[in-house]
This record gives sequence, C-alpha cells and structure tokens, in this order.
Amino acid sequence: KGEHMDWFLDLEEEEQEFLKRFILASGSLKQLAKDYEVSYPTVRIRVDKIIEKIKLKNYNQDSFKVKLMQMVIDEKVSLDSAKEIIREYEDSING
Repeated sequence: KGEHMDWFLDLEEEEQEFLKRFILASGSLKQLAKDYEVSYPTVRIRVDKIIEKIKLKNYNQDSFKVKLMQMVIDEKVSLDSAKEIIREYEDSING
C-alpha cells in the first residue's frame, strides 16, 4: 500500500500543497489560477511539470536517464538535447 504513494511523497512540499488545492478546486485549473493569482498558462505549466515528475518516478530506467530527464523537468537541459544525449549513450553501450 505504501509504495503506491511514493510518487506523492517524492514531490516537494509546495507541489503536494498545489495538488491538494487542485483537488479542492475540483480539478479546475481556472479556479487554481484565480486562487494563486496567476494566469491559466502558468498553472498549466506547473501541472505539466508535476505530471512529468510523477511519470519519471513511475518510469523504470537506469539512473543516468532518470537524472537526465529530471534535468529536463527542471529546465536545465532541453528535451531535444536530452533525447540526443540518450541516443548517444545507448549507442555507446550497445556498441
């Protein structure tokens, strides 16, 4: 039972609070934007980042790829660059 919530516990406290408010707003991004006094696109971006973080937690890959994808989520590396790095990495492993 506990492992089913690992993804939630791995989120930052502020992300957990954001999800709580999202649920209390009945999943309305429009309401959430109003509550946080930000634009709808800003809320959408935040939701997308949390979704990617959750997917990453559930994505069973080697730690190099996981760390690289986390860098994409944190906007330290572009998605295109990460894909290229992963291709090169896999090519070097597979010969």
